Amino acid sequence: MSAEADIGAAARTAAAAHAAGDRPDEPIAPVDPIDPIDAYVAALSDSLQGPARAKSRMVEEIRDGLDDAVAAHTRAGVPYERAAELAVRDFGAPDRLAPTFQHELTIAQARHTARAAAFAVPLAVACWLLIWTASHDSAWQLPRTTSLLTVHLVGVAATASVLSAATLAATGRLARWLPTPHRLPLAVAWTGTAASIAMAIAALVLVILSVVVTNWPLAVAAGALAAASHAVVAASARMCRQCARLPVT
Repeated sequence: MSAEADIGAAARTAAAAHAAGDRPDEPIAPVDPIDPIDAYVAALSDSLQGPARAKSRMVEEIRDGLDDAVAAHTRAGVPYERAAELAVRDFGAPDRLAPTFQHELTIAQARHTARAAAFAVPLAVACWLLIWTASHDSAWQLPRTTSLLTVHLVGVAATASVLSAATLAATGRLARWLPTPHRLPLAVAWTGTAASIAMAIAALVLVILSVVVTNWPLAVAAGALAAASHAVVAASARMCRQCARLPVT
């Protein structure tokens, strides 16, 4: 009687397991342990911001350094798991190393934004010429509005040009002898933001001008270029602002 009771209990247990979604006759696949090197590199990469290529190259160099450290330990007879733990410990915690690496990425992003803003300068001047010429078109007379817009475009272009040149110089060869100003990346970010806003306004005005001026194909083409310039500079300036807010050493 007890044997039948045991069989019944076992059947009920198997039925309950099946109802719960378990398969008692199928072994559970073992979960692979997380590699310490992969986890370390992923944590450090998540804490860094900057140009994609520069960041990818930096993370790859860090991974190569960790792999070299693990190889040195394993050649000495240390098991891989222990060698990976030792390599990670020797490198230091990711949150302590991130500010050091972030400094280099922030400078790289500032240079990227400065180049993008410098690229927008000649386009802003061209847009200014088109808008100024259109203001004297007999089909559309808005001298005051147009003059205010053109002055704004010229001012943004001049500021972006000067700051871009200064940034590329200060973060280039001059950086070997002179320290990079701490607030330079933030200044570049907001200058790029102002340039992107100016190009967005220019694109809107040029699209409106294309309806009323005689040479509308040129206005449409300039408006499209202004919109594309706005997208490039705005994205770079946004990333530069994010980098400038992160702690660096």
